[in-house]
Amino acid sequence: MTRSPVQRIGTSGLRPPATFIALAVLLAALLATQSAQAQTFTVMYNFLGFPNSQNPYAGLVRDNQGNLYGTTYAGGAGDVGTVFKLNASGKELLLHSFSGDQNGFNPDSGLTMDAAGTLYGTTEYGGNFTGACNPHGCGTVFKLTKAGKQTSLYMFTGSAGDGFGPITGVVLDQAGNLYGTTEFGGDPTCGAQQGCGTIFKVDATGKETILHAFTASGGDGAYPVADLLLSGGQLYGTTSGGGTFAYGTVFKSNPETGAQTVLYTFKGGADGGSPYGSLIRDSAGNLYGTTYTGGAHAYGTVFKLTKAGKEKVLYSFKGGADGANPAAGVARDKAGNLYGTTYQGGTFWDGTVFKLDTTGKETVLHSFASTDGAFPESVLIQDKEGNLYGTTPYGGATGGLAGDGVVFKLTP
Repeated sequence: MTRSPVQRIGTSGLRPPATFIALAVLLAALLATQSAQAQTFTVMYNFLGFPNSQNPYAGLVRDNQGNLYGTTYAGGAGDVGTVFKLNASGKELLLHSFSGDQNGFNPDSGLTMDAAGTLYGTTEYGGNFTGACNPHGCGTVFKLTKAGKQTSLYMFTGSAGDGFGPITGVVLDQAGNLYGTTEFGGDPTCGAQQGCGTIFKVDATGKETILHAFTASGGDGAYPVADLLLSGGQLYGTTSGGGTFAYGTVFKSNPETGAQTVLYTFKGGADGGSPYGSLIRDSAGNLYGTTYTGGAHAYGTVFKLTKAGKEKVLYSFKGGADGANPAAGVARDKAGNLYGTTYQGGTFWDGTVFKLDTTGKETVLHSFASTDGAFPESVLIQDKEGNLYGTTPYGGATGGLAGDGVVFKLTP
């Protein structure tokens, strides 16, 4: 089962991939670009498609040995998604193939790893197939042990008050509790009776607690589609819609009580709109993120939100070679530089990897060109040496021009 990005966010929707046309005309420019970037950009792995892994929409997690772990939305034995491991040499090992049953299928999110090497994540579908969850299931929270045993910790019910359709990952606290969001469910009177999403907690025994159900009309936001950030004993996140102006919010939530605070409401203009990506936080308490739309040119922004709730647009994408429509958050190095991806834009309109320095100067580190990946949606991770790692769900050397996605490494 393969989905397009427009299926990923049911309310606001990422645009479907641009048509792969006129590649032959651009071949000379493509080769020149690849040559210029050969010292910094490497495709570590090309996904092969069914019955192998296919379409990695989410980002990666890295262990102390340099191995990378991630999920694919499709592919595997049942063509409904996988969990994979990629070593530092680029050799892939398929750790788990989802089977389309109670253990879930179609993982849209990345993974969290504990000290023992156990992996945790979510699946958009599968789990409970009864009632409102018929026929595709309402999604799961799962764990995968180092020995390769996968179990569902929680199966969403789709009933009033509970969430369904998790497309974000989970964060883990020191007590072993997992926190995440669902795009839908919660308040059944919200969002044409499909619910406007939830924040949930699943403890080590598999007990689930809904910490917050978004209402949209209450100004708290709607449809959270980005991973949560657990920092300083609080949960931080974004909603892609809702809020006073219906362009999304930045919020803070207490993981014990569920008490919710809206830190900023996007207006959809120069300040940005529809944040799809996760947040990061610096030592001073400032938050950094992106918006998919809005900004001075309507192609999205990189923003900073101070502890006092003042928002500053650090960069507005122009929609050309500089990139367009960032669908993921940013990473930050020790010097304060920000690194991220744009879903579209760049030389070939297949997306970019960019750097934003502390003065607000943007540098495109790589423009994707189909054969080396296309349409990145995931946040980057960075190792101690400063190398960046990420995925694209499309493009690559296999599967024709569309491709089945790649894992890449970039040295700024």
